[in-house]
Amino acid sequence: MTFEQAIVFITLAAALVLFIWGRWRYDLVAVMALLVLVLAGIVPADAAFEGFAHPAVVTVAAVLVISRALQNAGVIDALVGLAAPVRGRPGLQVALQTGITALLSTFMNNVGALAIMLPVALRTAYREKYAPARVLMPLAFASLLGGVVTLIGTPPNLIVAAIRDRSLGEPFAMFDYLPVGGVLAVVGVAYLVLLGWRFIPRARLEVPASYSPFDIEQYLMEVRVVPGGKADGQTVGELEARRFGDVRVAGIGQADGEMRMIPGRHDRVEGGDYLLLQGDPEALAGFIDQGGLELVGTAKLTAEDPKAEVEIVEVIVKPGSMLVDQSPVSMRLRRRYGINLLAIARYGKEIFTRLGNVRIQVGDVLMFQGVRANLESALPELGCLPLADRGIGIGKPRRLILAAATFATAIAATVAGLLSIHVALVLAIAVLVVTQVVRLEDVYGAVDWPVVVLIGAMIPVGDAVSATGGDGMVADAILRVGQGLSPVAVLSLLFVSTMLVTDVLNNNATALLMAPVAISLAERLEVNPDAFLMAVAVGSSCAFLTPIGHQSNTLVMTPGGYQFGDYFRVGFPLSIIVSLVAIPLLLLVWPL
Repeated sequence: MTFEQAIVFITLAAALVLFIWGRWRYDLVAVMALLVLVLAGIVPADAAFEGFAHPAVVTVAAVLVISRALQNAGVIDALVGLAAPVRGRPGLQVALQTGITALLSTFMNNVGALAIMLPVALRTAYREKYAPARVLMPLAFASLLGGVVTLIGTPPNLIVAAIRDRSLGEPFAMFDYLPVGGVLAVVGVAYLVLLGWRFIPRARLEVPASYSPFDIEQYLMEVRVVPGGKADGQTVGELEARRFGDVRVAGIGQADGEMRMIPGRHDRVEGGDYLLLQGDPEALAGFIDQGGLELVGTAKLTAEDPKAEVEIVEVIVKPGSMLVDQSPVSMRLRRRYGINLLAIARYGKEIFTRLGNVRIQVGDVLMFQGVRANLESALPELGCLPLADRGIGIGKPRRLILAAATFATAIAATVAGLLSIHVALVLAIAVLVVTQVVRLEDVYGAVDWPVVVLIGAMIPVGDAVSATGGDGMVADAILRVGQGLSPVAVLSLLFVSTMLVTDVLNNNATALLMAPVAISLAERLEVNPDAFLMAVAVGSSCAFLTPIGHQSNTLVMTPGGYQFGDYFRVGFPLSIIVSLVAIPLLLLVWPL
């Protein structure tokens, strides 16, 4: 092992530990690894940031913007509406929602597809009286399965295609993934719908007698009793008798005291008291409008544009969000971003503290109020995903046909070989901006910048592994371990190893690290490298064993009420099925 190889492997090992530890965000870790190799002279300084101009990085960003444009135009709502007419048949609802999630994920970001279907699934669970746990994990896994169908379905596909282009002179095409990925998506969704959800522990599937599911129907909102107002001197029972929906007084407190939870119906409130109200957004709004109450921690929001309107939007807290473990008070949202936090919803747990002191968790749903421009700039920075429109916020459908036609034309131009995928998608974005289907502000707000930075920083790191011969060393080590194994067995070993690595490591980083090794293995075995590259592309997207393997898995953990081991119970059989189906298909479509 040379000195350069030792530096590269030590840097990679440290990066892997930090990725798994999760203390620092993955994009920061990737940039740190890149800078170490630059300072060591292994990555040339003038090439350090060439990864950010790589077609794979441009395409990933463009797909995110296109996804936002399609959502704004109402294309997504049209697909989601397919599940609306089915009532009274939970099994069919779960099948439709899982299938639609997989379909959406074939052409848009996995997490974005899941975020679109998440509120639909939760509202349906509430209406049909079954636990959200029955559907949320299948939805998360379906978003991963749908991503393996097309080139733009998930970043690992783009990364592997780019590495093939660099090594073999030509990338994978748009639908090269379809023969293997399409079958896996169908088989995987069938397993999740028919059998997989049954492995979820019974305790998660039980519906309590006092069923008050998440569904974004049950928010906690803090209000103040206006001295001398209508509510001053009323009892809890009299307040709850206000005829506007089902609102419950969950707690009473004073400004300088603790919140007393679950007060009695005869407890009397006085001017200056603080109340925690629980209910759905519309009922809470009507309850407060009847007078005598005012929202806590909010202020009148204004904008420079007199035509700008204050809007309300519901968001879900993503993994890695800066809000995690923070309280609304500590974040100073109004001062920093010009927005108000109105309410918090959390499935399966009561909140026994003042709203301003609540520690926000991944998967919490928050209701923000603000001017649209402030919301659009704040949400990406805060690490929050807007949920489907409930008629109280942003994202009104418009120009559906134009958006769909523009996207379809870009895909057709790519398939026909007229334009490369990154050029076609950026051109489509330009058309959508000019025609005002998507605003210029949305273009920047839609991009998941940590993912872009991760890929842009890790591409030179991956190049350094290849340039120093590190990928060949890893390939030789694998062949020594599997001495005497056939190429088919080595392919199987690579596929399973990639699946295991991606369960504890970011899927993009897994693809960047494993794809060069796949090419080196194929070269040493003197076989077709395409089967090995496809094994990495598919395997790096199949993170079914842990909640930390992919953001989609983490996103459903809190609203689904899952525990860490639940993912293994459902995901292990799915991993076996995927392996048994994928490896023969890889050999059939990409013969060695």
